[in-house]
Amino acid sequence: MPARPPADAGAGKGPAGKAGTGTGKPCPICGKPAAEALRPFCSERCRDVDLNRWLSNSYAIPGAEDDDENAD
Repeated sequence: MPARPPADAGAGKGPAGKAGTGTGKPCPICGKPAAEALRPFCSERCRDVDLNRWLSNSYAIPGAEDDDENAD
């Protein structure tokens, strides 16, 4: 006889691939629960918004200033 999974196995997890049913961190764009198929986003719209921000240089990674540039 095969072993049964624990009673709480999969508890709190919705069906994979449906928007808003994932677990873990929320969508970085709107804060809704992330969809398993679109992780870390909740929808294709939020994924596209994030891509647009990257392509339009809205995101920037801060860096230390170079002392050589200020020496002149």
